Amino acid sequence: MSIQINEVKDLISQFDSSSLREFSYATNEFTLAFSKNNGAVTPSTASSAAPLVATEVMPTQSAEVPVPVAVSSPEASPAAIAEGDVVTSPLVGVAYLKPAPDKSDFVAVGDTVKKGQTLLIIEAMKVMNEIPAPCDGVVTEILVQAEAMVEYGEELVRIK
Repeated sequence: MSIQINEVKDLISQFDSSSLREFSYATNEFTLAFSKNNGAVTPSTASSAAPLVATEVMPTQSAEVPVPVAVSSPEASPAAIAEGDVVTSPLVGVAYLKPAPDKSDFVAVGDTVKKGQTLLIIEAMKVMNEIPAPCDGVVTEILVQAEAMVEYGEELVRIK
């Protein structure tokens, strides 16, 4: 099966007008990938740091396709030094640090929070889910970027 350029253009148009953040499709002949994540690399995907605004159509000669892997050095990473309780994502979705684009962030590093106070929102299937603080404390780290895809169990905020 080969794909025509008009089909690719149609897919790009449909993807652009959809609420999807990432899309990929692979066959034995080609791989097609789209992303709206502006270069933000999520831990669940192995992709290059550059945003994909166009398509990649790569003919493959064998069943094995090389995949770039993000490697971080274990020496003195901030997460290893940071203290406090980590709030993790209870679901897969898009993280929003603000209640609306023209509003300020729910919390910032150094803010004192009360148990139950909203830290951020995760949108999943067009539903906005507030993520509350599990305890009183001070926000020491915000571990996600605004409008980034988050996975279940991914670390979001650290509270001390």
